[in-house]
Amino acid sequence: MSLIALGINHKTAPVEVREKAAFADHELAEMMAELSHALHSCEVAILSTCNRVEFYLASTELNDQQLIELTLRWIEGKKQLQQDLQPYVYTYLEQDAVLHLMRVASGLDSMVLGEPQILGQLKAVYQKARRAGSIAQVLERLFQKAFSAAKRVRHETEIGTNPVSVAYAAVSLAKHIFADFSQLSVLFVGAGETIELAARHLQQQNVAKMIMANRTLANGQKLANEIAKSEADTSYKAIGLEAIPHYLPQADIVISSTGSMLPIIGQGMVESAIKQRRRKSMFMVDLAVPRDIESSVAKLDDVYLYTVDDLEGVIQENMQARQQAAEQAEVILQEFVAEFSRWQAGREKHDTVRELRQKFATIAHNELERAKALVAVNNGDEAGPSQQEAEKALEELTHRLMKKFLHQPLVWLRQDHDELDTHKITRELFDLDND
Repeated sequence: MSLIALGINHKTAPVEVREKAAFADHELAEMMAELSHALHSCEVAILSTCNRVEFYLASTELNDQQLIELTLRWIEGKKQLQQDLQPYVYTYLEQDAVLHLMRVASGLDSMVLGEPQILGQLKAVYQKARRAGSIAQVLERLFQKAFSAAKRVRHETEIGTNPVSVAYAAVSLAKHIFADFSQLSVLFVGAGETIELAARHLQQQNVAKMIMANRTLANGQKLANEIAKSEADTSYKAIGLEAIPHYLPQADIVISSTGSMLPIIGQGMVESAIKQRRRKSMFMVDLAVPRDIESSVAKLDDVYLYTVDDLEGVIQENMQARQQAAEQAEVILQEFVAEFSRWQAGREKHDTVRELRQKFATIAHNELERAKALVAVNNGDEAGPSQQEAEKALEELTHRLMKKFLHQPLVWLRQDHDELDTHKITRELFDLDND
């Protein structure tokens, strides 16, 4: 049995290589079924995200090298890649492949250490592979163990409790001010990656309303549509930057991250908004450099203003905490790797016993048929074979069976096995010391 994890990720390949090798979500099931067929019914699961493209493969027909070469050839042909993928590819074999999948599922191999999204992505891949019929006993067991390992890591370590992105840190700070998000309105200024991440974090907190303010209205509207739970959801709105003074009084939370060289929100604008809010508190996070919100806003009563520098200290502390949690997680994963290895060894032992029985049963059957032919009635002679002929046929059957049964063990025994006590193993295997 060959078990392999093969792929490229954010550590080994630049984005221009990863995007060329990536698979769209809607085509994954078809691709897994196709690759499984190309690899002689090999078990296949493909994980494709913005940060990684990975192949998990299990085969009884192909060895490790064949699996690697054929898979790379299939990828390059399918994606029509002009460049060789080999310099960017990593491969993990057997127990290393098992550990790698478990580390991926637990967020230990992610760009952001401990991020939880990858586990959901792996579960989606697993379901697609099941529907495509591209996984069987080995990968089925492996993925289930990986999910269990990730769950235990989440429960027994602090790997996911401390924010390590500015967007997540901003949302976590907001939790210290607001106990209930379900009645809050949020104003986002900008429509870049950081704002999108913060918006998705806040969406999970079920905020009542989101307003996307952006210099290009179409980009703001696009983000609002992506974040909205449905097309009919009117609680997600896009506005131009010039409309901020009108909507700012509605905002309980303001998160800003643009590329503007000058402040977009000034002290006077916030003072006016606070008056209209009747001194109701406003939480503001300025993630931009240069700053989007005038620093003097921090002096206003009822305003909590944080900058990216304020969050940086929190992030560094939390990253150290996650590193410590990651060390604890590695110990947990080793237990799951050992469990899977014991299961696999037991499965392979069972397969070996079955194949051994089948091989010798086939030999016995073939020799029995040959012996029957020797003692068959010759030329229609109904008298049948003589006692002497029957005994001779049985003697030859016994001799041939013994010769065939012992041939491979004797060949193996005569070979030089430096680290094995072949004679002791043989005596125990065939019980030679007991009459």
